[in-house]
Amino acid sequence: MLTNYIQAALNRAKYELLDDGTFYAEVPELQGLYANAPTIENCREELKQSLEEWIVLGLQLGHNIPELDGIYLALKKDVA
Repeated sequence: MLTNYIQAALNRAKYELLDDGTFYAEVPELQGLYANAPTIENCREELKQSLEEWIVLGLQLGHNIPELDGIYLALKKDVA
């Protein structure tokens, strides 16, 4: 499920060539997630790594992770 979510996010990524010759990428639905690198390949890899960290941190902090392509990510809360 996590792999599918990451792939769905990467499929939604928007890339832009900046004036300084580097590439910028973001996934519009995932607030605060972006990457910047000298090549588009490096930018995609950096975006993927940032996405993995973004998901883990978001889950640890109890944030709602947006649904992508019908995939929901959430930590199961302990039942008392």
